[in-house]
Amino acid sequence: MSKQKQQSKKYSRSNLSAQEYQSLAKTKEPPRSILKNCIMSFLIGGAICCFGQGVTEFYMYIFKMTSQQASDPTVATLILIAVILTSFGVYDKFAQFAGAGSAVPVTGFANSVCSAALEHRSEGLVLGVGGNMFKLAGSVIVFGTIAAFFVGIAYIVLGIGGH
Repeated sequence: MSKQKQQSKKYSRSNLSAQEYQSLAKTKEPPRSILKNCIMSFLIGGAICCFGQGVTEFYMYIFKMTSQQASDPTVATLILIAVILTSFGVYDKFAQFAGAGSAVPVTGFANSVCSAALEHRSEGLVLGVGGNMFKLAGSVIVFGTIAAFFVGIAYIVLGIGGH
C-alpha cells in the first residue's frame, strides 16, 4: 500500500473521535499572526476610508456639493467599485490579503451581496440571484432597520429628534 493511502487511512474521519479530529485539524492549520492581521486590517480599512474621503472631496470640488450632499454619491461610488472588483474576482483576493479591513467598510457589504448573487446566478434571476443574494447580508439589513427603529423611538421619547 502506498504511503499516502496508509496516511489517509490512518487519519480517516471514521476512526477518529471528534476531539481527536479537532486536534489533528489544529496541527494542520497554518499559524496566524494576530498582531499582523490587526495591523493590516487597520491599514487597509483606513486606506479604504481615505479613498472614500478623496471621493467625497472630488464630488465637493467638481460638483460644488456640500459635505452632506457628497456623502450619498460617495457611498454609491464605493459600492459600485466593490461590485465591479467582485465581479472580476479581484475583491476576494484583495480581501484575503486585507482581512477585516476590507470587510468592515461598505465595500465589504457590497462584496457579500455581489458574491452571493454571482454564486447563484445559474439558478435563475428570481430564485437564484434574488433568493440568495441577501442570505448573508439580509441579517445585517434587518438588524440595521430594527436598530434604526429603536433609536428613532428613543429620540422621540427623549425629545431630541425632529425640528
